[in-house]
Amino acid sequence: NHIVHNGGLYKRPFNEAFEETPMLVAVLTYVGYGVLTLFGYLRDFMRQWKIEKCQNATEREEQKDFVPLYQDFENFYNRNLYMRIRDSWNRPICSVPGAKVDMMERVSHDYNWTFTYTGRVIKDIINMGSYNYLGFAQKTGACQEAAAKVLSQYGAGVCSTRQEMGNLDKHEELEKLVARFLGVESAMAYGMGFATNSMNIPALVGKGCLILSDELNHASLVLGARLSGATIRIFKHNNMQSLEKLLKDAIVHGQPRTRRPWKKILILVEGIYSMEGSIVRLPEVIALKKKYKSYLYLDEAHSIGALGPSGRGVVEYFGLNPEDVDVMMGTFTKSFGAAGGYIGGKKELVDYLRTYSHSAAYATSMSPPVVEQIITSVKCIMGEDGTTVGEARVQQLAENTRYFRRRLKEMGFIIYGNEDSPVVPLMLYMPAKIGAFGREMLKRNIGVVVVGFPATPIIESRARFCLSAAHTKEMLDTALKEINEVGDLLQLKYSRRRLVPLLDRPFDETTYEETED
Repeated sequence: NHIVHNGGLYKRPFNEAFEETPMLVAVLTYVGYGVLTLFGYLRDFMRQWKIEKCQNATEREEQKDFVPLYQDFENFYNRNLYMRIRDSWNRPICSVPGAKVDMMERVSHDYNWTFTYTGRVIKDIINMGSYNYLGFAQKTGACQEAAAKVLSQYGAGVCSTRQEMGNLDKHEELEKLVARFLGVESAMAYGMGFATNSMNIPALVGKGCLILSDELNHASLVLGARLSGATIRIFKHNNMQSLEKLLKDAIVHGQPRTRRPWKKILILVEGIYSMEGSIVRLPEVIALKKKYKSYLYLDEAHSIGALGPSGRGVVEYFGLNPEDVDVMMGTFTKSFGAAGGYIGGKKELVDYLRTYSHSAAYATSMSPPVVEQIITSVKCIMGEDGTTVGEARVQQLAENTRYFRRRLKEMGFIIYGNEDSPVVPLMLYMPAKIGAFGREMLKRNIGVVVVGFPATPIIESRARFCLSAAHTKEMLDTALKEINEVGDLLQLKYSRRRLVPLLDRPFDETTYEETED
């Protein structure tokens, strides 16, 4: 349990828990993967000798002499492990991804190689998986009405880039609003969140520059760093000693072979890490950045809207100055119920990216109804719509987060991450329990996301809940009751740190008493 107060850097307690995997559970998980691998090789042998029907992609007979298009061993995991639990992913939703969703029922008669739709729709599944943090994914209300009005006026598409004929007055309005919301000089919006990272990092750094990247950074940050051509060094997750050591070494030794100083040193971190539920130690990162004269790139995809008293993200959460973050990046796909991303910072930075960013120069502009959805939701959060609905949603999300996390810990599950993070990973560990948990929860009308290798380390499979301001206490209690039942059924209560439930504790209270078993 990491509880950090760290002198004057933190203006609030910083509580994160990453309980160690019990030894027996780790051993049994490795044994489980070993058994699956052995049976995988046996099934491959049977497929090769036509004893079992081969369903996977293979070259035609006349192509056998070519270099293999499908690398056999690389697909081993997909064929023999992932395929058996594939029904837990890509489930077709046929409604707004709000607090409840409708899902098309499908069945498989060949162990998930193919699916058949039954024509039945499963109604009112409690949605514990979408990144709908503030509940703006809805088909009624101010956002929908404003987007529909703009759709009738501007149409759905822009058919051009921002630098040509695709720069609308709505885009300009959005960027000014986002800059004001973030407390920065200027901002620029992009049509795709992933590309905001992968296409802008190469515009900021290149050969002769050094990137220091957290080991658990998102794939978009990793891709952007690789495309840039800069040297990349990885520091341990949220470990400031590891980051400082890399910064010291970079300054003392300079570039390899030539020993020249690095042109730039860029630190890449996220606000909330979407698989761990942890929050970046931003006060310490900023202190190190200033001490060693480097630059900071902060990805707030999951934290913007979801953290801070008024939803302005991890910078506000810690009470820091936005000017201390050189590049503030975030997406509109989570808290705002839309699509796209943004970069905010000094005017010189944004003007430079307007010219040199591939996302700005070559990508089609954002769709006008999407832009209006973001404008309306941001104004709602800021209170500029004349209501307190936005503020109430931010507070509701914080209450839901603390309540849900505390109750799961009281039940005895191992829960990762920060107590204020709306991303809640529940550890499953064993491969057979990934599919079993997803299926059992769906039987009980709860939609969850389960995650396994390679998205997580091989023994750290998990279910990931994403909380929303749209969830009522009744919905959360229903979900918790079913999770508790499935946890007993699948024996998932691995935690050795049981919390004592206080029955008279009010809903939004966050303190608890901890006991050792």
